[in-house]
Amino acid sequence: MNPKVSVIIPAYNTEVYIKEAIESVLNQTLAELEVIVVDDGSTDKTVEVAKSFTDERLKVIVNPQNLGVSAARNLAIKAAQGEWIAVLDSDDWYAHERLEKLVLLAEQANADMIADDVYFIKDGATSPWSTLIQESGEHIDKILQIDIVYFVETDVYGKPGLHLGLSKPMFKREFLVKHSIEYDETLSIAEDFWLDMKCLINGARFFLVPEAYYFYRSRTSSLVRESRLKRLNQSCIATYSFMQQKVVKKNLALMRALSYNLAVYNKNLAYNQVLLPLKQGNWLLALREFRKNPIIFYDFLSRFNDIIKRRFQYYVMGNKLVFEMPYNLQVKRRKLMHPSLYSPKNNK
Repeated sequence: MNPKVSVIIPAYNTEVYIKEAIESVLNQTLAELEVIVVDDGSTDKTVEVAKSFTDERLKVIVNPQNLGVSAARNLAIKAAQGEWIAVLDSDDWYAHERLEKLVLLAEQANADMIADDVYFIKDGATSPWSTLIQESGEHIDKILQIDIVYFVETDVYGKPGLHLGLSKPMFKREFLVKHSIEYDETLSIAEDFWLDMKCLINGARFFLVPEAYYFYRSRTSSLVRESRLKRLNQSCIATYSFMQQKVVKKNLALMRALSYNLAVYNKNLAYNQVLLPLKQGNWLLALREFRKNPIIFYDFLSRFNDIIKRRFQYYVMGNKLVFEMPYNLQVKRRKLMHPSLYSPKNNK
């Protein structure tokens, strides 16, 4: 008999964390599951730790070279046999009842994908500092169906919102197979967001559960903290490419939401193309970027006070979480201080 849920865990040099991740799955209240770990060319003892488990529900696949998180997840999905596919990053973990709760709710709602709230916990901490829904400012106290326009409108780079691209939905495997949906292997950042988008544009019934069962570990070396320029470049390309689909062009509300997101990405890309050389002391390159887009100067001035405040908090007050939390969630506090800077008219 096939398992009810296949949990896929891509792993790369996470020997310190992967034991906890695997244990959190094997100790689930739902026993009918399989765990598929894909080691993506680790150079530490990640494989050794993963293979130390004797539970027959665990499978370990080893890539001889690093192919990227999207390729690792696609490999795991192809090997999966479960009715549902759940994703777990190798430095995160599940609450022990997560899968049982989500499967029950998904079946009741006839869902194709279902996500829960997410606990944010600093590496080394004993308790979460917040959750995805709490940081969004949204009041959600019951299961909510998510449509594609709402999904995009509430996940704008650098702005408060649900940012469900950070969630880890559970997917009906039959739906993924039917629509030939897989992770985009050209993406190493925000790949979850675009997989969700592929599902939604193909008509997936997506539900959000207000309870948190997923623990997201914030650590300095995680992929989420990769080059901001890289993320912005990838997001611009992915957004533009998605907008070229005929089915997307027919959805005017979706096109407006994506166009706004693309404008925000481009604005932040231009800003960071100046900021990076400034940080590196390359004033000549920064000046050239300024000359390409002089409006960046005003954007820089609008952010200057907030930059100073964050550095004061970090270096003087010792508040390390100022730079630990995902960038999108830092803006919640900025909006409270400077609400006029975050209105749509100032970001187009």
